[in-house]
Amino acid sequence: MHTPIPGKRNAVKIGTELSRGDITVLVDSDTIWTDGTLPELIKPFADPNIGGVTTRQRILEPERSWITRWADWLENSRALYSMPAQSALGQIGCLPGRTIAFRRNILIRVMDDFMHQRFLGVFLEVSDDRTLTNLTLKAGYRTVYQYTSLVYTDAPLQVKKLFKQQLRWARGSQYNTLRMLPWMLGHAPVLAVFFLTDILLPFLLVGAVGGWIYRALSGTGVNLYQAILESYTGLRGWAWVIGLMIASSVLSMAIRQIRHLHEKPSDFFRLPVFIIVSTFFLMPVRLLGFMRMAHASGWGTRAGAYAGGGQDDLMAQLEQIDDEPPRDVVDRTPRRACRWPAPRALPPDPARHARPIPARSPAPCRRRSAPTSAPVAPPRPLPPDRPGAD
Repeated sequence: MHTPIPGKRNAVKIGTELSRGDITVLVDSDTIWTDGTLPELIKPFADPNIGGVTTRQRILEPERSWITRWADWLENSRALYSMPAQSALGQIGCLPGRTIAFRRNILIRVMDDFMHQRFLGVFLEVSDDRTLTNLTLKAGYRTVYQYTSLVYTDAPLQVKKLFKQQLRWARGSQYNTLRMLPWMLGHAPVLAVFFLTDILLPFLLVGAVGGWIYRALSGTGVNLYQAILESYTGLRGWAWVIGLMIASSVLSMAIRQIRHLHEKPSDFFRLPVFIIVSTFFLMPVRLLGFMRMAHASGWGTRAGAYAGGGQDDLMAQLEQIDDEPPRDVVDRTPRRACRWPAPRALPPDPARHARPIPARSPAPCRRRSAPTSAPVAPPRPLPPDRPGAD
């Protein structure tokens, strides 16, 4: 079903209204299911208190670049630590939107809030999965994680797109934490501690680094690194400091990532890169996301999507849209109409019916500005979900 606005919230609303089953499953367009994804996903709904279920998620072909490796590492860490811990309490704070199953009656009841909720007076299109999870929890249902239901998803291959994706997630996560905080303090205190720590951690890191730089420049106070530099002069002292920083960081991260390293031991040698990217890329993005929580902007990685904010909300804009279905950029017809020759028929074959085969487009109909693309290779088979597999 095509919708006039390619925003996800409107798609969720229309899809829910058209669905007829007891369970509604939301799936992102860049997500690939494995065998058994759906049967395993709906198993927890045997408990009537379960309102939402999510899958285990990995990045497709993570060896493509350092970005996909890093993204897959983050996904696997979440699948091995935070998701099972929150699921044991029946209070997963955010069901990742790549694939989520909800009871349809919950979506029907919360749809009005989902389409109209504002933060600091601004309607935000981002973080629809976290918003639906919040509304499900507030409705009195449990949200859980089904480890045996596995899906693969894509990851950005460019730093610019990765930045926009992480910024969108940072904004959505943090504004939803503040909006949900009063309920969490009363009904899910462990969840409140988890998400508040997620907000405070970047500020604590900035404070620690800033304090060390200030003491070093002002000469006030004494810390371990300063004592080392005073004891060992010249390059020897700096070698001790840098070596200690690297060793302590790698050891700390290795302890926290022991389950992931057990599945993929070779990632131990990539720990320094993982630490650098997580610290000097992800932390600043989260700080920027906190500062721009109520900024009225769209997805950032989807052209033409609803941007949010403004005087009119999404529902008002929907009423002003014509009935003509939208077209993606790749589906738009050229401005100059092409005349296709009449289809030619195959020679008669007694074993099958003849069917018309359209001829190739004549040269004048081709867009000169469009680059010639290479043939698309068939998709590679998905790797099995086993310890040590990418």
